[in-house]
Amino acid sequence: MSWDVILILLTDGIANGAIYLLAGLGMVLIFSVTRVVFIPFGDIAVFSALSLAAFESGKLPGTIWLVLMMAGVALLFELVSLWRAGNKKLMPKALMMWGGVPVLLCVIAYFVAHAQAPQWIQIIAAIMLVVPIAPLCARVFLQPIADASSLILLMASLVMHFFISGLGLMFIGPEGFRTQMLLDGSIDLIPELSISMQTILMVASAIVLSLMFYLFFERTVTGKSLRATAVNRVGARLVGIRPTRTAMQAYMYASLLAGLIGVLIAPVTTLYYDSGFSIGLKAFVAAIIGGLSSYPITAIGAIAVGILESFGSFWSGAMKDVIVFSLLIPVLLVRSYYATHSEDDGEEIDQ
Repeated sequence: MSWDVILILLTDGIANGAIYLLAGLGMVLIFSVTRVVFIPFGDIAVFSALSLAAFESGKLPGTIWLVLMMAGVALLFELVSLWRAGNKKLMPKALMMWGGVPVLLCVIAYFVAHAQAPQWIQIIAAIMLVVPIAPLCARVFLQPIADASSLILLMASLVMHFFISGLGLMFIGPEGFRTQMLLDGSIDLIPELSISMQTILMVASAIVLSLMFYLFFERTVTGKSLRATAVNRVGARLVGIRPTRTAMQAYMYASLLAGLIGVLIAPVTTLYYDSGFSIGLKAFVAAIIGGLSSYPITAIGAIAVGILESFGSFWSGAMKDVIVFSLLIPVLLVRSYYATHSEDDGEEIDQ
């Protein structure tokens, strides 16, 4: 293997690692607040990419019907819950939040699809269209069992992936799509190495968004409330922070992040309705390296996963995923050696 090949593989690996970094940050955000390993994260990213592809081809995105269906189910769950609790005064607010907002975003997407809007408007519409997906899915699948063990929440998250992936096949179809490049051209760093502007955009976006992520949690009241919920849910309740509300905020921010990821990867790879599972699993490997709690270590893990995938695809394209996922074995062995018993383990022993 020559140095030219090594430099090319490193460049590709860093670009892939930038995407896994953003996805890993989103998974760590959700897990730290809700204890849920949010497997459908990659699916939301793919739906954003496929929505943008539909906008560019002048078609109505099938994601609209997916969002409307999930909004109807989530709204029904919320109204029944309020009715049983006797909180009928909160029903208008529920109608607006679980029904009005998703429908409004779908209406905007409908007009963008028929108006031949500029690319930047299509990008914004594609991202905003998928923002409600994570909160809606969480309301239906996860909120009713929010106090369950981490294992049950993981199983529910896995079921949620297969459910929305099936909806993706139903409403979007099995065809694969790729969007136009967001930035054209390339930069020659050295005679043997040329980096595309799209790759630079992906890496720069990861750096900027990671910095914004840090400032959000360190400098804003909302970010501090999310951190407080992650550290101590009972203490957060005592100081007036509602864990249910912060959980929905975490899902919304993670869904927004997934939408951005979808737009970034759509021009460089052909995506299908079920391509998100692989993205989510590789981001999960990065999040596991960070212990599902540390953002800096997750970033390092994401870059490592991206580079390992790049070199693995060079050595054996058919085995690249096996090579990446095999990284979990030593990481889990080390973490299990130093891990302490969780509260869930203690509860099971007491029973």
